[in-house]
Amino acid sequence: MHDKFKKRYQAPKAGERVRRQIAVEAAKRMVDTIGPSPDDPSGRLRDATDAEFYTAKRKAAAVLGHRVRPGDLPSDAEVRAEVLSLSRTRSTTIADQPAQPEPETDAAPAALADHLDRFALYRLRLAPLEAVKQNPKTHPEGDALYHSLQVFEHARAARPYDEEFLLAALLHDVGKAIDPTDHVAAGVEALRGSVTDRALWLIAHQHDLPTPRNRDRALSAKARRALDASEHLDDLKLLRDLDEAGRVAGAPVGGVEEALAYVKGLEDEEYLGG
Repeated sequence: MHDKFKKRYQAPKAGERVRRQIAVEAAKRMVDTIGPSPDDPSGRLRDATDAEFYTAKRKAAAVLGHRVRPGDLPSDAEVRAEVLSLSRTRSTTIADQPAQPEPETDAAPAALADHLDRFALYRLRLAPLEAVKQNPKTHPEGDALYHSLQVFEHARAARPYDEEFLLAALLHDVGKAIDPTDHVAAGVEALRGSVTDRALWLIAHQHDLPTPRNRDRALSAKARRALDASEHLDDLKLLRDLDEAGRVAGAPVGGVEEALAYVKGLEDEEYLGG
């Protein structure tokens, strides 16, 4: 089954859109360390090394799920231009913002994502799934955590380099331990701020495509057109297929810590050949 998914969903050759996405993401990773900034207009941008640019581009490609050859990565000049653009945008935004009042003592608590390391938050959201028992007709494998770990194993076989997709696969059902009546919306809110927009979109739309068990999804024509136009549609189709595949009683899986360690280790992945 793993080989089937690998063959069906091979990464395309990087085009201009992919290069731009990688350049923007790399710039986000570099702007805080090499400037420029309002306090340091020159920053270290002009002195940044080739190694710094390459590391940022490689990690950006991994986070975005783009498995590209080194020659397809954006140039250092492209990333440098995005750093400058991002710096100007940040400076303008800060200058335009009104002074913020001091928080009141009875202010609402901030989101968990603002206080916890994201991997600690993932553990917190995954742990209760072991107690979530599912309908044996649609989920013969058992509890929601076991299902999630199965889906993650399939995702790791199909997209071993794609951190965002792997997190969407692992975390797609965390809402089942929060609000069983609308677990998708609950999961999206619980994860907001701790995963990327792409991962959150995949989780939010996980039930929008028909499946062998349910071929009649009640999407409006407008919603269906928006879905068809999304650049992440192929990713969503793959997630749907893996969700269906992750329902096997007795299938071997790793644990939560193993899954999170693998995702965390992607920052040191050398698949781009650096």
